[in-house]
Order: sequence, then C-alpha cells, then structure tokens
Amino acid sequence: MEDREIKGVIEALLFISGEPLSPDRIKNVLEEIDRGKIKSLLWELQQEYDMRLSGLRIVEVAGGFQIVTPPEVSQWIKKLKKIKQSARLTKPSLETLAIIAYKQPLVKAEIEDIRGVDSAGVIKGLLDKRFVKIIGRKDVPGRPILYATTKEFLQYFGLKDISDLPTLKEFNELAEEEGAGSLS
Repeated sequence: MEDREIKGVIEALLFISGEPLSPDRIKNVLEEIDRGKIKSLLWELQQEYDMRLSGLRIVEVAGGFQIVTPPEVSQWIKKLKKIKQSARLTKPSLETLAIIAYKQPLVKAEIEDIRGVDSAGVIKGLLDKRFVKIIGRKDVPGRPILYATTKEFLQYFGLKDISDLPTLKEFNELAEEEGAGSLS
C-alpha cells in the first residue's frame, strides 16, 4: 500500500473512532504497516492539516491521536449545535408531522381530529423548525390555513420527495416482522 493510501485509512479511522487512537491500535488494523511508519504518517497528516489551515486538526492527546476542531472555529460549531438541538422532535411533534406529511395539505382542525388534542403549539414548533409551512387557505367558511411539509422536512428525514415515505402497508409489514402487530 502506498503512503497516501495508508494516510487515507488512518484519517478514516481517526474520523470514525471519536476517541484518541494510539499508533498500536492503528497498527492492529493496518497489520502489514510497522508502528514507526504509522507514527511518521500521523505526523505528516498533522502538518498537512496545519499547513492548509483546515477546520480540522490531528492532535496527540491521551496517548493517541484524534481529529479535533481548532478553537478558531468554535463560534460556528456552537451555532450549528444550537440549530441541531432545535431540530430535535418530541413525540407529539413527530405524530403531527406524520399526519401532515401523509395527509397534506390539511388544516389544523383536521390534524386535531386525527390526534384528538389541541395541536396549535406543536404546529407552531414545526413552523419554527421549518418542517411545515403555510401553503394557503382552504376554500371553506372561515378560510382556515393549509399546512404542508417543506424541503427541510425532506432533508431531515433523508427523503428525495414525499413519495419516498413508507406506506401503511410497509409499516404493517415491518411491525409484523418485529412481532409488534398491525398498525391499522
């Protein structure tokens, strides 16, 4: 194996480990590469990351090597963490989101009919997280607001489009496989 290939493997191992890896531990994976070569390539990788002013660094810590972020990028990482934390969904949010996703477009009263509880707060939270949007008003007395899912909803759940959602039949098959019974 060439040095650049070995470096690629070392980077991947450091990236997925989430904890410091010692040269010996890396050697256990790369059996045919000697410990000295691994240490040398780790130091080369450290220098390459530093020279590029990368958003990542390889540091020697706690008896091993680990990929970390430099302090200079901490303000952006904190912003991302806030965004990620705000994207967590509660059970009522997931329930409401599923109803909207499968029945869209629909109004708040239709959601509440299915859920059996007031959904105003949950809908507001989904609007704030941008998983749901207002797409207009229903042409009935009172002209209630119509809700539908967004591009952010598709991204969050890894869907190409709304047709990628599993069908009720697929849910039931999965439930039967897991011995949980039918969902219908």
